[in-house]
Amino acid sequence: MNIATSQIEDKNMKQDRTLAAAVVAPPSNERLMATAYRGLSPLVHDLRIVDEALENLLKVGDAEAEPAIRDLRRQLRAFEPSVTMIGQVKAGKTSLVNAMVGRPNLLPADINPWTSVITSLHVSPRIRESAQHAKFRFFSDEEWQNLLSRGGRIGELARRAGAESELETVRAQLEAMREKSRQRLGRSFELLLGQEHDYGYVDPELVERYVCLGDEVDPGTEPDHGQGRFADITKAAELYLSQRGLVWPLCVRDTPGVNDTFLVREQITVNAIRSSRVCVVVLSAHQALSTVDMALIRMIANIRSRDVIIFVNRVDELADPAREIPEIRESIRATLKAQNGPVDAKILFGSAFWATNALAGELHELGKGSAEALLNLAEHEVRRGLKEASAEETIWTLSGLPALGRAISERIIEGEGRDMVEHLARAARNIAGGLAASRSLAAERVTGAETRTVAKEALAEEIDAIARDAEAELDRELDNLLAALDARLDGARRTFLQRATGSLINHLEARGEQQVWTYDPTGLRVLLRSGYQVFTAKAGKVSGSVYQNAATALEGLFRGTFDLPAHAFALEPPPVPDAPPPVTLGQTIALDIKGNWWTRWWRRRRSYEAFADEFSGMIDAEIAPMIEALRTDHADVFKAAAAKELRSFLAAQRTSLLAMAGQTEERLEELRGRMSKDAATREKSLTHAQHLLSGMGQHEQKDRQRHDA
Repeated sequence: MNIATSQIEDKNMKQDRTLAAAVVAPPSNERLMATAYRGLSPLVHDLRIVDEALENLLKVGDAEAEPAIRDLRRQLRAFEPSVTMIGQVKAGKTSLVNAMVGRPNLLPADINPWTSVITSLHVSPRIRESAQHAKFRFFSDEEWQNLLSRGGRIGELARRAGAESELETVRAQLEAMREKSRQRLGRSFELLLGQEHDYGYVDPELVERYVCLGDEVDPGTEPDHGQGRFADITKAAELYLSQRGLVWPLCVRDTPGVNDTFLVREQITVNAIRSSRVCVVVLSAHQALSTVDMALIRMIANIRSRDVIIFVNRVDELADPAREIPEIRESIRATLKAQNGPVDAKILFGSAFWATNALAGELHELGKGSAEALLNLAEHEVRRGLKEASAEETIWTLSGLPALGRAISERIIEGEGRDMVEHLARAARNIAGGLAASRSLAAERVTGAETRTVAKEALAEEIDAIARDAEAELDRELDNLLAALDARLDGARRTFLQRATGSLINHLEARGEQQVWTYDPTGLRVLLRSGYQVFTAKAGKVSGSVYQNAATALEGLFRGTFDLPAHAFALEPPPVPDAPPPVTLGQTIALDIKGNWWTRWWRRRRSYEAFADEFSGMIDAEIAPMIEALRTDHADVFKAAAAKELRSFLAAQRTSLLAMAGQTEERLEELRGRMSKDAATREKSLTHAQHLLSGMGQHEQKDRQRHDA
């Protein structure tokens, strides 16, 4: 593999690599993995019922409906709930991820602290061991240049404040990283940027090559092909793994640590959280959660409490876990409350080290201190009712992995999973209703009942008119709400700038330059979050109303066009999409950074009043990207999703209506022949599908924008 790699990279950077390599063996005890995620079984049961109903709808044999049915089945099979892992550096997050997917030691736990790789592990019972594969994406040239020349976001902040000296450490490390990359990659360096590498296998050595710090390369030597070769330029890693202990596919995303000064990773993590509905915050039992972990607290403060799970790792290193765990829990609760974090978030305790040993069956490797901590906790849990089990099962339970799996499963079922079932079931019921109405009309015509011919062109115009009105109404209403959001965000921005600038001037006039001035931007975040919540609540309500009006209009068109009785056909609107949580509000801004660089900046100015405008402009430029991201990456994303859902719904009903109209023009002999073919079987399949779908996914519309943090 190493001999051919550089040649392949020079000629074709996006090529499948399928050379023979050792595949990561599945864990010996899949039963342990099954206990962690069996909580997903109710969701799997519902999805299989919907899939069975769709399969029966295919047996009805309607050529016009078949593409829509197959598309729903594709959506069902592609459904992959995801959970994003964030946490402190050295909290053992990567080891925990390895245990969560049943692959001890797959991801290197000693990842370079400067690596910015998001590693997504797609684990599935459907993937064969021989079919495991991997994909690695590199930073683009623009992203790479921004990373190096500007030092990430902290470079932007420091240069904007004129505090270049604060960047010396960062720049030195970044320059060293660039030089190491050039030495490792040789002439392939520039060619690799913006490219992808695909492999037909997965093993620890391969992963280390892309996400783990490698050894230094001496100048003048040949490019290195081993550990860490591509780590500095890798942006994302996608690993596809077999895990027969699962009942449904799951994606676990491992993100870089966020509690340090390399803020480019913070933005990468923010983007990863937006794509998952469940977030697990990994802390170390020795560090727990202190006020210095503001980056973490700011992020999770903008996610619904119900979607946040806090896992305190490394309890195996506590001297007396039975006594210390309650103390740590109370300390975390107090910190979250004091820092406006999600006080109701679930807090779990455990040890990735214990879980790894249980999965690998290496119980003798625990070590004396870890074994004593395990015994301490086991005795405590036995008094609380822990059931007797094998040593392996007991360690697995005390590791906290089963509890973490249950918590993740509950949140998937109540969130992403429920939304998917609701979406699929509603669409399937609409298809079934259309098929039933179509067959009823056809049966009447075949038996000699008088039916009128429907002109498809005229009907198409009526449908398109309803669609245009619905899409225009949704666009108009959401644009009005977006304009109101812009006004609220701008008002919050101006108010904050006035208060911050006034506070600084007052501080300098009253206390001079010797005492460092600080200003908490929490108030700004609260105002921005409130504005976004108002938008999402109203936007969800407006979207639901437009959906319902469109469904009612189309339902009336169905009935009026084909003289259907009220009970013969009902059309359900699609569910309203979920609004992205405003996690961008958690990113670091200049006023979050404490230090004496402010003082040095003040001293360069002529007078306090003279630089008031300059200071205001600097802070305005700093918070502008956060406000813009709240608009473009959150509010605009919701509008696009709502419009897409409406268009999909309207297109599906258009197809169904026009198919029914075409049937009225069909020659009677052809219709009679088509209806008589396997008539009993088709009718039975349709009836069975309707029975399966009855009541499925019919939950009351939840308030998706509720923020219970």
